[in-house]
Amino acid sequence: MTRTSSKKVVVVMPAYNAEKTLQMTVNDIPDKSVNEIILVDDASSDRTVEIAEGLGITVHRLDQNKGYGANQKRCYAEAMKIDCDIIIMIHPDYQYDSRLIPYAVGFIESGICDIIIGCRVRSRAEALESGMPFYKYIANRSLTFIENIILGQNLGDFHSGFRAYSKQVIHEIPYMKNSDDFVFDSEFLAQAAYFKFKIGDIPIPCRYFSEASSINFPRSVKYGLQTLLVLAKYVLHKSNLVKFDIFSPQKKSMKFQ
Repeated sequence: MTRTSSKKVVVVMPAYNAEKTLQMTVNDIPDKSVNEIILVDDASSDRTVEIAEGLGITVHRLDQNKGYGANQKRCYAEAMKIDCDIIIMIHPDYQYDSRLIPYAVGFIESGICDIIIGCRVRSRAEALESGMPFYKYIANRSLTFIENIILGQNLGDFHSGFRAYSKQVIHEIPYMKNSDDFVFDSEFLAQAAYFKFKIGDIPIPCRYFSEASSINFPRSVKYGLQTLLVLAKYVLHKSNLVKFDIFSPQKKSMKFQ
């Protein structure tokens, strides 16, 4: 599937030590489906930057390791500087199938959704056969179930590293107030639900292997607890019991023009 739209589509990749998988991820992106690829390197110690530059990717390097959330903040800031219409965030670890980009773009371009999430869990057997650790499958199913109820959604996977956004989402969501850690993603979707953006998902083949990035068990536990805290903040904010800055509208002076 090739790109026939007049919309400007930009892929952003938050990268850290992705030298072994970056080229495979880029090679999977369908020809003419995107206008530009932006990689933000979180002070990698390997050849990620060198390989990205060799592939003709626009590279921005953080001067020190600042975390996954901080990396995404820079990704979106750089994407909005070039006046794009649709932003695709994909991890450069070859875990997610880049060939799905044109389909995600189509849902946003048609106005059906403002946000598209790549769902790794089309079925339990498929998820486990792809190599997803069993404890991660259980944690994903449990958290996703709770998030759907509290946020009023019906998504199959709240924790995917493949996401597509309309530029309006990036304009309106105050993501710069979010964590610099992995819970950034949970905060972003809670904000999207709070501001009533239309969120949908598409099934995406997923690959688990040694080179693909993945947080370990202790970090997974921390991430799960942080996600539950985000949901608690969402409920308290909506109930007007306690107000949290991450759900406050973006000030005009903070928006990208």
